[in-house]
Amino acid sequence: MTQFVLAIIISIAVLVFLIVKLNVHPVISLFVGGMLCGSILGNSPLVTITTIANGFGSTLGSIGMTIIFGSIIACSIRDSGAAKSMVNFFIKLFRGKNLELSTGMAAYIMSIPVFGDVTMVLISPLCAIISKRQNKPMGLMASMTILPLNLTHSMVPPTPGILAVSVLLGADLGLVILWGIVCSLIAYLLTWILMRGWAAKDYYPPKPEYIEGVEEAKSDDYHDLLIQEEGLPNVLAAMSPILLPVILIALASFADMTMAEDDSIRIFLDIIGARNIAMFIGVICGWLLAVAHKDKTLANYNQTSGKSEKSLFQMMFNGWVSEALEVALIPLIVTGFGGGFAQIIKDAPAATQLGDVVAATGFPGFLVPFVIGAAMECAVGSRTTAGMTAAGLCLPMLDSLGISPVACAVMIGAGTMIVSHVNDSGWWVSMSMFNMDAPRTFKYNTLVGGVAGVFAGIAGIVFIMLGVM
Repeated sequence: MTQFVLAIIISIAVLVFLIVKLNVHPVISLFVGGMLCGSILGNSPLVTITTIANGFGSTLGSIGMTIIFGSIIACSIRDSGAAKSMVNFFIKLFRGKNLELSTGMAAYIMSIPVFGDVTMVLISPLCAIISKRQNKPMGLMASMTILPLNLTHSMVPPTPGILAVSVLLGADLGLVILWGIVCSLIAYLLTWILMRGWAAKDYYPPKPEYIEGVEEAKSDDYHDLLIQEEGLPNVLAAMSPILLPVILIALASFADMTMAEDDSIRIFLDIIGARNIAMFIGVICGWLLAVAHKDKTLANYNQTSGKSEKSLFQMMFNGWVSEALEVALIPLIVTGFGGGFAQIIKDAPAATQLGDVVAATGFPGFLVPFVIGAAMECAVGSRTTAGMTAAGLCLPMLDSLGISPVACAVMIGAGTMIVSHVNDSGWWVSMSMFNMDAPRTFKYNTLVGGVAGVFAGIAGIVFIMLGVM
């Protein structure tokens, strides 16, 4: 056991040193950390690298297609005007009040299958426009828009990090989606209630290029606050590429829990609710959005890509796919190497004894994944790397911890909300996209996210103690 603990401590310390101090790419850092961990455990180099390769392959085999399809969906959301439709929907829903929730809820939904960094790029111009139109404090708009997209990025599959965690732990994906949504929504609303007054004191300016030519609204009528643009898609159509896959995955899980194995409805739902099929159905919805709004989608695509594409077919089946692969490549490879590193830990014979050691200390088992997730996020920055490492440590301990794989996944996700800072790429993206300096980014990303992470963790603990998660 001592050798196992030392292997974990030393390999993670080296991982953190490489990423934080030497700025080595996470791919190389994870590989070196995995090789070092295997060596300390007494494995030969050949056995260690084979184990890493097996973990890499199984991880990519589980989530690779899902990540690629999510990236294609992001392209369709961007170019079809779907993001603007979602923001308009929430402006109408809230009747022009609390408009930080309009961009916040749109970002919350978009970030479920789409990378958080990409969602920031999509939603930040709309956030700036609303701030200008209603003279809304940008501190409030930024903090309450960044927070929800980080919450779903951390806690709700099929976002890559929490998806990989769920697969590694063997957790029911539909239930992780359900409880991830419940806990993250509770965290978002409680944080909004607690911190909106504090954030509303900061009237710093939005990014200038986002509000060029934008004037303040002439009245408080919410109709004057809507994003005026011809040909925006219906809100249900706009949300369909995102929500339909999530609904199908959840329905399949519900069917597995309540219906007989030979039930024809369950068989059908298991087919369309398989994550890769469900995500491809979302891709099809995105293509249909493009067909229904051909001219707008082509114009937006050409504007963002700098191309002069005239063929809708080429845009959908070549342009979007090429962009999606470029966006997905780094998360795919990093997640794969994270799986390889986790495999080294998971396969160690002493791993199953670690839970007994933790249990003997009297430390609450439900807090272990939360604390490990938070510590790893603080250390390495990447929520995907942090979550995968935490899952690799927690998997052998599940029986001793006394929690379900679903609860473990949700608590890890909540933990990775804690202490996002300068070693997190999303931290820098939020600074740029929302026109913040470093002190503001610490306030509106790190601090607000940390508070929400605590709320999400508390919500998870309550549901665990009630025996429903």
